[in-house]
Amino acid sequence: MPALVLRRSVLLVGFSACLLGMLARPGVAQQLSARSGTQTVALLELYTSEGCNSCPPADVLVSSLAAKGLTLDRVVSLGLHVDYWDALGWPDRFAQAIFTQRQREIAARHRTRTVYTPQLVLHGRALSTWGALDAEVQRINHTPARADLSLEATTQASNTLEVIAHAVIPEAAARPHTQMYLALYENRLASVVTAGENAGHTLRHDYVVRQWLGPLAIDTQGTARLQQTLSLHRDWKTSDLGLVVFVQQHQTGEVLQALALPLGQ
Repeated sequence: MPALVLRRSVLLVGFSACLLGMLARPGVAQQLSARSGTQTVALLELYTSEGCNSCPPADVLVSSLAAKGLTLDRVVSLGLHVDYWDALGWPDRFAQAIFTQRQREIAARHRTRTVYTPQLVLHGRALSTWGALDAEVQRINHTPARADLSLEATTQASNTLEVIAHAVIPEAAARPHTQMYLALYENRLASVVTAGENAGHTLRHDYVVRQWLGPLAIDTQGTARLQQTLSLHRDWKTSDLGLVVFVQQHQTGEVLQALALPLGQ
């Protein structure tokens, strides 16, 4: 299994990506990198809303995956808060219209008219039975990866993050209609809800997507590259941030590979 390596030569076993970094000190840039392995990492998308009283159990499920052995070398999670609940009593501060659009595209791809929360989408397909998650992730993990992914990130004292994401699709037949996406997520978030269906409750979330970039087309040589400076809000906790890059076939929704890079290592 690939190892996670920090500049102080600390070897952390259990994470398949190889991380090379410099431990952060006040005023000093932190540099991290990751590269995908030979087996496929599953991509799990949670479509959720703080206005939905059936959503908290799904948040708990996603937050508990690592403790159950479904670590980032096996499944990469993204919490995508939709905005169609916002007018029903409680505006979700994490909601973005682009996530609603993406969920509707998934529904259209599979000829489904309705969208709903909570919805778990595993590797491009709706997961109707949550209890099947472990077995489905195992099945995906046993599939050889069809894309090679890498991430580089440098955090600066100026609340910016320099990111380079790169994808290579070796198989020519897999390149048409294939696109690369990049997401910046944050863990350990909480909201005290005072209105709507969850009024009076404190909701906790992990893997909440803060920024979303893409899609970027794969070129005829089978590559895509994104170099971007991301502005980090002052209330975002750098130690709880992470990056995800994945490659997906637009027409079928098939995910060729996913890769996560936690920034708090």
